[in-house]
Amino acid sequence: MTLEIALVLTILLVALVLFVSERLRMDLVALLVLATLALTGLVDPAGAVAGFSNPAVIAVWAMFILSEGLTRTGIANILGRYLLRLAGPSEFRMVVVIMLTGGGLSAFMNNIGVAALMLPVVMDLSRRTRIPPSRLLMPMAFSTLLGGLTTQVGTPPNLLVSGALEDAGFEPFGLFDFTPVGGVALLAGTLFVALVGRLLLPRIKPDPESRRRSQRNLRTQYGLQARTFNIQIPKDSVLVGRTLGQSRIGSAAGLIVLALVRGGRTETLPSRQTVLRAGDRLLVQGRLDRFNDFRRWSELVIEREAPVLQALMSEQVELVEVTVAEGSALAEELLHHSEFRRRYNANVLAIRRRDLVRRVNLSYVPLRPGDVLLIQCATETLQQLRGSPDFSDTREVSEEELRDVYRLQERVFVARVPQESELAGDTLARSRLGDAFDFRMLALFREGELVIMPDPDQPLRGGDLLLIQGRPGDVEILRGLQGLDAEQTTVPVLGEFQSDRLAMLETTLEPRSSLVGKPVQDVNFRERYGLELVGIWRNGVAIRSNLDQLRLQLGDALLLLGPRQRLQMLERDADFLVLTATGGTIDARRAPLAAGIMLTVVAMTLSGWMPIYIAAVTGAALMVLTGCLRMEEAYRAIEWRAIFLIAGMLPLGAAMQQTGADIYLGELLLEALGGLGPWPVIGGLYVATAIGTLVMPVPALVVLMSPIVLSVSAALGISPYPGMMAVAMAAASFMSPISHPANVLVMGPGGYRFIDYIKMGVPVALVVMAATFLVLPIFWPLTPA
Repeated sequence: MTLEIALVLTILLVALVLFVSERLRMDLVALLVLATLALTGLVDPAGAVAGFSNPAVIAVWAMFILSEGLTRTGIANILGRYLLRLAGPSEFRMVVVIMLTGGGLSAFMNNIGVAALMLPVVMDLSRRTRIPPSRLLMPMAFSTLLGGLTTQVGTPPNLLVSGALEDAGFEPFGLFDFTPVGGVALLAGTLFVALVGRLLLPRIKPDPESRRRSQRNLRTQYGLQARTFNIQIPKDSVLVGRTLGQSRIGSAAGLIVLALVRGGRTETLPSRQTVLRAGDRLLVQGRLDRFNDFRRWSELVIEREAPVLQALMSEQVELVEVTVAEGSALAEELLHHSEFRRRYNANVLAIRRRDLVRRVNLSYVPLRPGDVLLIQCATETLQQLRGSPDFSDTREVSEEELRDVYRLQERVFVARVPQESELAGDTLARSRLGDAFDFRMLALFREGELVIMPDPDQPLRGGDLLLIQGRPGDVEILRGLQGLDAEQTTVPVLGEFQSDRLAMLETTLEPRSSLVGKPVQDVNFRERYGLELVGIWRNGVAIRSNLDQLRLQLGDALLLLGPRQRLQMLERDADFLVLTATGGTIDARRAPLAAGIMLTVVAMTLSGWMPIYIAAVTGAALMVLTGCLRMEEAYRAIEWRAIFLIAGMLPLGAAMQQTGADIYLGELLLEALGGLGPWPVIGGLYVATAIGTLVMPVPALVVLMSPIVLSVSAALGISPYPGMMAVAMAAASFMSPISHPANVLVMGPGGYRFIDYIKMGVPVALVVMAATFLVLPIFWPLTPA
């Protein structure tokens, strides 16, 4: 092994570790690989960036645009709905038709786009036929992966192996050269899933009382029916005259205010700025028991010993400023006091951003690099904070700054827990009091002993004195919550939910949604969309409480509540895929035009007039020119992460060839399997690729496997086409929900768990492998005819 080979393999190994660990985004890893190859001289600067002009990369982004044009004009929707009508009520026929339809569309469309397109169609069929969506959605996702194997443009790996052949001086695969092997794999996979595979999937039954996903069924599935109650505002309540936001009714116990009834009139989803009046009745979604537990905190009694306890505490704690570092785990995160306390053993008392100092509602502020946090911590904790990568600077704060800049003396008070209080045994962390009212317990005085920064999970006792940072006036709001009349009821709820004004809708995130990974509190559904998020279906479980503390994930099914016209607007939002019908329609007037453009691209390629990448770019330009989609939609359609991933990893493939690393790895494979003959060696390449899809992005994997296949084929003296075709077939990712966005997309709506993908995916992968090696020698022999 030469030094250059060792260096290339080291870069490959580090990239693989970063891909598996997910410490960095995969496209960022690819760009770092590109830069490292150029800086070490393994490739020249021009070669390092050559991937961005590679024909395969150009064809990939152009096909994204063509696929989006077919989707936007409705041609794929029309075709899919027409074919799916042929299925009838039989589950077997339904699975066959769904998979053949998805596979056929994926031959010329991006498979993620096909999965996103067919998801609401299949959900609708599930409701009308009463076949559980869990028996249909995973077959639909797998069909898009199988369909991509049937043409050169069906999936990026097919384009990449074709490009690798051309770069090596061989004739590249043509548009339909994949069809014989890929078509057999599609048919074999379809028959296996329809006959056997679907029986391995969970049978999560829909509500048997109705054939469609009615409003009542959605409430039942998400468990909302028994979680709705009324709150009455008494005439003498201290909350009268305050806004709904100031009352903390929503944030106090993770409640959602669905409607406000006043004088016989109902206001649905009232604003946080709505002023409360005596006699108002609020329809609230949440847990009544949790709300009642929270109201017990109104028993706290304000005392006068704050200066005394502060003086005792100041001798044992540090008040310092820390600066949020670039790349900190806190950056872009909302501040959750209890979580910060557990992680750093410190309390955040204020946030300073340039000249602005924020002392209230800290949990609503996404932190940024450069933000200065005023924290309280023990002396021994201070050294740990100075060594933390999350903070770039630590500075002690003078008494003058605490008084003049932060004005802490205005927000510290002492509260006493009554001797016979029901609060005994409760904790500050469990109550959500810190996040709802921005209360932090700085110290606890119990039986003559001062406990500095007590653990948020420490149970309280009667007689405890609590030194709290917050506004004493908020305790009055707590007393106002205690005086509210709350009762569990479902009778008024039915009228509200079934009215023309208010309805529910189930949706999921589009694979390219800008909301993936964002905290729910940041999205702010109420202000942004005029809707309220009332439930999330994730990993087969309905989540209804503390939704504001969650991050949205691809595959989540979201239950939204709001006015019907607002729900219909969501159907046109590019961030969502609506799973329940809202009455919206797709304008299909340009559908024939989009189909004609796609056929023109195919004809240009088949005739040999233009290579696939030029034909695809021409078709993409025509899609925009003819109004099938706007330029902004074309840019959004491109999966830029995949483009940068492929372009960044292509130089690594070139470096493997230039340094001989591909030959070195090929020789290792030949030492292990070479004595068995060429076909076992190709089988080894297939298995290595299939396993690699579990830990590495598929395009990057194919880029790295291609030079190895070429070197092994040359060493065996056989045609490179069987090995390259085998790698392309093995690149279909069935065995994990995270190995392909199409798999993740159906996870929430189908109610799948991780194990379901293994139970179904491993047998499908074996069937596809068997089908591939059954026909590969026929169409792609070891020595070309």
